[in-house]
Amino acid sequence: MPSKAPTTVRDIMSRDCYRVTGNTSVTTLAEGLALHRLPGVPVVDSHDHLTGFISEQDVLGKVLESAYLNDEPPLVKELMRHEVLSVSPTKSITDLAQEMLGPKPKVYPVTEQNRLVGIVTRRDVLSALLRMRHS
Repeated sequence: MPSKAPTTVRDIMSRDCYRVTGNTSVTTLAEGLALHRLPGVPVVDSHDHLTGFISEQDVLGKVLESAYLNDEPPLVKELMRHEVLSVSPTKSITDLAQEMLGPKPKVYPVTEQNRLVGIVTRRDVLSALLRMRHS
């Protein structure tokens, strides 16, 4: 852990983050969300350009329906959201904390030139605010 308190998203983001493509099966996605303990993940193309976002909430009904009907769930591209709130790595943590109040996403993709460079979660921001307060 760095000795100085974090101030920007770059200081707290997860760089090696779980991501999927539009051709990922919803079953694989659901397994990945559980394994990585994330409520949602960025969807990228083969060059890591952000193309969408998909959450547990987006897929819950379809997974339930496919289990009930005993058929294969759809692909991520059929359920993902194309409108994605992302954040720059240079954004201040306190500004992002303000944006995260209310029903905003719990996970933000961090992008530079529309390329995914990491993710930041509410938990990351909360931990950073506590470290900032105690330093």
